Amino acid sequence: MAKKYLSSEIKNIVKERAQGSCEYCLAISAFAFHPFAIDHIIPIVKGGDNHLDNLAYACQHCNNCKYDKLEAPDPISKKVVALFNPRLDNWIIHFTWSEDYQYILGLTATGRATISCLKVNREEAVNLRAALYAYGVHPPFRT
Repeated sequence: MAKKYLSSEIKNIVKERAQGSCEYCLAISAFAFHPFAIDHIIPIVKGGDNHLDNLAYACQHCNNCKYDKLEAPDPISKKVVALFNPRLDNWIIHFTWSEDYQYILGLTATGRATISCLKVNREEAVNLRAALYAYGVHPPFRT
């Protein structure tokens, strides 16, 4: 079983790799109300480990909603599909922004299931994206 403890060095590597943004919803950590977490993409309770290829930088909301999930139903097909994996999947294949950059739209079953499961378009996130867009710092350029 993997150790629960992650060193500061590992945490910093994960944060830098993510360029300070949640690897699921792309929220910017500098504008977050709560510290971001290091997510185990495959949870330890489901066989995951502490290797860098199993770690993602996540806002508290995405991390809490994902919890120990690996799959969720696609709202359109109703089929259970794998959630977005930031180490294996390309964000722009599964997601895009609405014209006003307030909503994340799912382009694939995985994208739609992840949006639904992680509630990435909740009112607070949409409102913050609108304000950050007006301020000129949203969306993150890496998308």
